[in-house]
Amino acid sequence: MNSPTVLIAGGRTGLLGQALVQVMQGEGLKALAPGRKELDLFDARQVEDTIRKNNIDLVANAVAYTGVDQAEEDQDEAYRLNRDLPGILGQVCRENNVGLVHYSTDYVFDGKKNTPYSTDDTPRPLCVYGRSKLAGEELLMQSPWDGLLILRSAWLFGPFKTNFVSKMIQMAESGRPLSVIHDQTGSPTCTLDLARYSLELVKKQTSGLFHVVNKGQASWCELASEALMCAGLSSRVNPVSSGEYPQKARRPSYSVLDTSKFSMVTGITPRPWVHALREYVFQVHE
Repeated sequence: MNSPTVLIAGGRTGLLGQALVQVMQGEGLKALAPGRKELDLFDARQVEDTIRKNNIDLVANAVAYTGVDQAEEDQDEAYRLNRDLPGILGQVCRENNVGLVHYSTDYVFDGKKNTPYSTDDTPRPLCVYGRSKLAGEELLMQSPWDGLLILRSAWLFGPFKTNFVSKMIQMAESGRPLSVIHDQTGSPTCTLDLARYSLELVKKQTSGLFHVVNKGQASWCELASEALMCAGLSSRVNPVSSGEYPQKARRPSYSVLDTSKFSMVTGITPRPWVHALREYVFQVHE
């Protein structure tokens, strides 16, 4: 791959987008991350002009409506960002023979399994957020091309923006008691690792649907407890059930993702989430 130019949607302010910018620039790629005032991603002509003027080789779409509970009452906006935008970007990229990396979620599954979900498992989302993300996947897959990558990931934490881990640490530092759900299990994932693994798939010039997360699994309570321990905080984390912590959106009780397809193509085994978490916490709180 000869130093391509990448357009990163969401790269100016997004949790994953900013990680993508850092990793790709670190690899010697030119990463463009225009803000909303510079590029209207919903305007196909503007996107196409930007691609042509900057000789864009790859678009990474890290824009999403991620407010899982808010989406229950804001369905139109959730579908606009999670379905309609991928559709627009996909059409422009396909017509201009440009690659697209689109990010989806573990919440496309219903949590009825007790073993990690593979890319062959049938999605059955429980909430508007999950359904809107699945709709984005399906719209892209209606007209796939060799440059299309759809990457499902989960439970993101990392630098540049507030996330679950940073919130837990901030609350503990302020002396607030922590009550965290213990009966939902998923795949905690560092955004910097996700960005690196994404780039590895691009280098392989592969396409299709992949699950890309850090190795291992945890409940939200376990993730919070490990984060506080890494930060040297002794605050107690009280485990609570989903029923005790009412939320508007239904979430899968188990949504661990199987990364074997990713490993088969790249030869890479994702590092354990605990290792990634320690590195993140130590760097942020050193």
